[in-house]
Amino acid sequence: MSDKTTHFGFKQIPVEEKAGRVRGVFDSVADSYDVMNDVMSFGIHRIWKRIAVDMAGIRPGQQVLDLAGGTGDLTRLMAARTGKQGHIILSDINAAMIRTGRSRLLDHGVAGNVSFVQANAEQLPFPDNRFDCITIAFGLRNVTHKQSAINSMYRALKPGGRLLILEFSRPAKALRPAYDFYSFNILPRLGRLIARDEDSYRYLAESIRMHPDQQTLKGMMEAAGFEDCDYHNLTGGIVAIHRGYKF
Repeated sequence: MSDKTTHFGFKQIPVEEKAGRVRGVFDSVADSYDVMNDVMSFGIHRIWKRIAVDMAGIRPGQQVLDLAGGTGDLTRLMAARTGKQGHIILSDINAAMIRTGRSRLLDHGVAGNVSFVQANAEQLPFPDNRFDCITIAFGLRNVTHKQSAINSMYRALKPGGRLLILEFSRPAKALRPAYDFYSFNILPRLGRLIARDEDSYRYLAESIRMHPDQQTLKGMMEAAGFEDCDYHNLTGGIVAIHRGYKF
């Protein structure tokens, strides 16, 4: 892969095209995104997200950025923890996902301590040392320049702040044959039936395979300046939670 190309799933495309293509994927699936998450993970994604929020250690009054926040699952869980004294910004590069997220949060009675910002993770439009915690769940793998995004998150965190990444990762070897069969044979069919979009869910399966494994991502966080970095595998490593601190 040259500096002028990047991967979109298994395809090589010009770097400048990736953000637009990713935006197209999520424009297509925004309305059915939550239903598909429940179906394709058998509801387990809700447990993964609760564990991630527990590990984030959100406290009342804190300032939190939910990056690639999508339909607001993490924001909804964290809003009760920051309380009215705190504030959460749900940020996403995709306007359709933000609209869906705002609607979902209002349906759950979440308002007052949440605002919405459309932004690119690689160039966060926030001042230095702004947030106590930044979370990004199932979004980093879609970013074109992941190291730039992690560097930007580090800059936006306060000293003592923490980053928490929840993302698909590299499962244990014994799980890979069944996991691959499900990802490339069952998941696209579910996408066709439920979201009426087989190609987007094929891309999502491919994007998981192109994402850095657990140890590589930990190294990228350390390269950005994060300390005390660790990761915790969930469901046999299908998903991992990475955590690091800015001191």
